Amino acid sequence: MTSHAKISPIGIAAAIGMVALGVALPVAAQSDSLAMLEGLSKGEWTIKHRDGSVDRKICVRTGQELIQLRHEEPDCSRFVVEDAINKVSVQYTCPGNGYGRTDIRRETEELIQIESQGIASGLPFQFAAEARLTGDC
Repeated sequence: MTSHAKISPIGIAAAIGMVALGVALPVAAQSDSLAMLEGLSKGEWTIKHRDGSVDRKICVRTGQELIQLRHEEPDCSRFVVEDAINKVSVQYTCPGNGYGRTDIRRETEELIQIESQGIASGLPFQFAAEARLTGDC
């Protein structure tokens, strides 16, 4: 006769709540690789938002500058959700200024697709954009 462990409803609710709220663990607890971002061409990238918002230029040195486009403060904690050859997904939390999740898909070393959503300065945001290398920094 096999015995089956029972999972308490409280444990299930807590797990669901943590997933729903996007609870992030410190990045130090996992690999910090994000090799796909490191492989992007370095220089000035132009971000074109699909909703027609004003283009933005950003200097890319490591590729990680593209993760927190709505949260520029350095003290945000990050949790790498996916770290694949052509795609990364990162959740982050910025104390006192909200949180976000960014998905970046590489088409080439000079062209990527970005989708991001979260809360910044108390307001929700969501955007989709294309970023392309456009010059030197």
